[in-house]
Amino acid sequence: MAEHRFQPLKLRAEDAEDLTVLAACLQDATLRPTDMVWQPKQRRFALVLNRFRWEDERTADAKRRLIRVDPHMRVAAGLHFDGVLSVRSSGIDRSDAKVVLELLSILAEPKEEPAATLTLVFAGGGAVRLEVECIDAQMQDIGTPFPVRRAPQHKVDP
Repeated sequence: MAEHRFQPLKLRAEDAEDLTVLAACLQDATLRPTDMVWQPKQRRFALVLNRFRWEDERTADAKRRLIRVDPHMRVAAGLHFDGVLSVRSSGIDRSDAKVVLELLSILAEPKEEPAATLTLVFAGGGAVRLEVECIDAQMQDIGTPFPVRRAPQHKVDP
């Protein structure tokens, strides 16, 4: 069986539509609260997370049937937002290094002043709100993918 070459993902978001694509690629990423940092002098909010590689799932299904393994993959990724004026969090103890957060989405709410409010929405009700002068986000895979046993599952309310 041929070895799958890893293509690191690198994305930039400059508007709400771009942010929707970036959020989809980061859905179900995991991180610890201590993996987030706001650098007020640089007006940057940065985080490192373990991104689930949804783009590999079609290949993963074929491999599972063929060789009966669970080849789901995650990869470390860096994400940063520039032009950040303020950061607020709710439902998250940012000092708790033991808790694992699961990113569900990133929402953009356009405004006049500041230009937008971006909300990182986490499972369990936690959120981080960024007041930004413009949408300027970059994400890049920064590690080698590693196997995980399960793909994220979402319960759908009836």
